[in-house]
Amino acid sequence: MSRDAVLARPRLFRGWLVVAGAFAVTFVGFGSAYTFSAFVESLQRDFAASRGSVSLVFSLAGFLYFGLGIVSGPLADRWGSRRLAVVGMALVGLGLIAASMARSLAEVYAAYGLGVGLGVGCAYVPALGAVQRWFVRRRGFASGLAVSGIGVGTLVMPPLASFFIEAVGWRDAYLILGCLAVISGVGMALLIENDPRSRGLNPDGDPAPSGAHLAPPTGFSVREAIKSRRFIGLYAACLICSFGLFVPFVHLVPYALDHGVPQSSAVLLLGVIGVGSTAGRFFLGGLADRMGRQRALLVMFAGMALALAVWAFSTAFWGLAAFAFAYGVFYGGFVALLPALVMDYFGGRNISAVIGILYTSVAFGTLVGPSAAGFAFDISHSYLLPILASICANIAAAGIVAATSNTAGASPNRLGVNQR
Repeated sequence: MSRDAVLARPRLFRGWLVVAGAFAVTFVGFGSAYTFSAFVESLQRDFAASRGSVSLVFSLAGFLYFGLGIVSGPLADRWGSRRLAVVGMALVGLGLIAASMARSLAEVYAAYGLGVGLGVGCAYVPALGAVQRWFVRRRGFASGLAVSGIGVGTLVMPPLASFFIEAVGWRDAYLILGCLAVISGVGMALLIENDPRSRGLNPDGDPAPSGAHLAPPTGFSVREAIKSRRFIGLYAACLICSFGLFVPFVHLVPYALDHGVPQSSAVLLLGVIGVGSTAGRFFLGGLADRMGRQRALLVMFAGMALALAVWAFSTAFWGLAAFAFAYGVFYGGFVALLPALVMDYFGGRNISAVIGILYTSVAFGTLVGPSAAGFAFDISHSYLLPILASICANIAAAGIVAATSNTAGASPNRLGVNQR
């Protein structure tokens, strides 16, 4: 690299600020969503509701925040990611505040489900899509760092919510969390920018040659991407995996309480998932850059299946903590890999739109999985069947990805679509 190019490179690459903004969006959005397990017992008691009907609140929110990517992704490609992220963070906060005033479980559905669901749905895919455009060489690491906000949010927010519930009750706890979400989420979302070309840069901070025209991102059209064998296989794998993906986030705390684990320790299990998830996103994202992201995805599915097998035989705190950490590691790696893998396969031309369509698979799985597990418990008073079903779902997902990778045809490198 020439001396002039070195001098032109800024001391801090702006892309890392975009990563910081995406980290904050995932921290606030998913951290707020995953506090739900701490509220299950209070909502059951105050509204005299079954565990299945209460779990449906989370399922509706999850369906919206993954399903809405099919709308927010294309809007971000057209209008820019920052606008969608700011609106989303405001909706998350307002939804939590509205939930604090709910007079029935139906109003909790509307406030939490629509507020948090729509809010995360507006912000998540646009924020991740923006990060993909800013990096090539360190895309897996940057993507993992951005979504590690989910892991840190899972570590911090549920214990914080539990503290507020014990101190001031569940209504004021939702009010406080909502105010924090608006202030911190909206403020940090302003760091997100859609494309390095707006700063006269190439991905990874490489300065453009003097007087050169910066080419727009290359890649597949949306129609070409979703009709490809790679996308169909990835969609099917994510759909099947997602039936069990979020069952622990809703039901691990009630499961622990059912087996005599104290409330304070039970809520910490969500924090342990958060620790594992943060480690998985941070370290496995970089590892996947070296070992191959497609191969790494198979490891994530297998790892989640093995971790769930540990849950099936655990009743004491330390056994559940071992499950929570291991599951968090592989779940975190799975979430970190998906956006980078989509960029590898289909390029940056319509990255947010393609990610948004892919995430509808997760939306349908999330709508069914946690609530079905709750209703299964209401019938059998056991979580064994949902856990076994989740194990089988991950094994099936790994098989689909392996089969698709063997018949997918030309590699992304030969297609030349993984550079922007």
